[in-house]
Amino acid sequence: MPQDYRRFNGPEDSVSYKRFTKDYLKPYNILNDELLNAKELRQDGRALTEARSMFATTQVVSQAKGSAYVERDKTKIICSVFDPREIPHQNEFSQLGQIYCEVKFATFSCPRKRRPHAPDAEEKALSVALRKALEPAVCRHLFPNYQVDVFVYILEHDGACLSNAINAAGLALADAAVPMYDVITASTIAVVGDKIFVDPTESEEYVALTSPETNINHGVIILSMLPELKQISDFTHIGSMDAECITNAMDILEKECIKIVPHVQKVIVANLVKGFEERKKLEKEAAEREQLLNTKMEEWKKLLNAG
Repeated sequence: MPQDYRRFNGPEDSVSYKRFTKDYLKPYNILNDELLNAKELRQDGRALTEARSMFATTQVVSQAKGSAYVERDKTKIICSVFDPREIPHQNEFSQLGQIYCEVKFATFSCPRKRRPHAPDAEEKALSVALRKALEPAVCRHLFPNYQVDVFVYILEHDGACLSNAINAAGLALADAAVPMYDVITASTIAVVGDKIFVDPTESEEYVALTSPETNINHGVIILSMLPELKQISDFTHIGSMDAECITNAMDILEKECIKIVPHVQKVIVANLVKGFEERKKLEKEAAEREQLLNTKMEEWKKLLNAG
């Protein structure tokens, strides 16, 4: 692998020093007890049903047709969408357009381990899950035999990376003017026993996924939906839960997805208003230049007639 000589490169098989600290070596029961304090609040002060505040903006990558940046506390994701292009290495005609998704972690994004430069199994699985969630939301019949490229780069991972990647991709597709049936939103919950953590952090997801007990509900659920159409585009379930727990979790996730819609709509409307203002400004400058040019033309005509 080529080396970047502009900065100091450690060995590729290096191990983070955090793996030798007391916090990293804590057993599961202690990590589970530390999720909630005496007031039944999480480590960041949130209640179990409270999600982190969301910041989103568009037009952050100048080279892309559309782009978006989504931040939820320490989870930071950037997404780029490029113009449709012909599907490479395909001989048969495709009636529906395709969506190519690629999810990549920054090498410094994860708190527990350093991510490799080459795509690993988790990144490939996230790419497939992102494509499955976006396909029902995009009007693929309007660009047959073409594909839209969606690239997601996770700058910092502190839980709920897939749901925030779906939110960022939906905003980027809207910014790129890709035809869609509805705005797509997604949310994540973590289940540990009888406790349900809405919009979990990385430590809460870790406890939910590494539970050694098999007789209790534990795991992570990600749901993406089209809120105006009341349709679920994708549902991802990791772990072991009974039917009642999954049903309750889906009700909570649907409400959380609907809560995100006003934030997404606000960003899209602000982007449109900004675009109209820039267009008016350009039209005004063009009219002034045309008026100045007409004035010069009249002066030149008078000089030619006088000569």
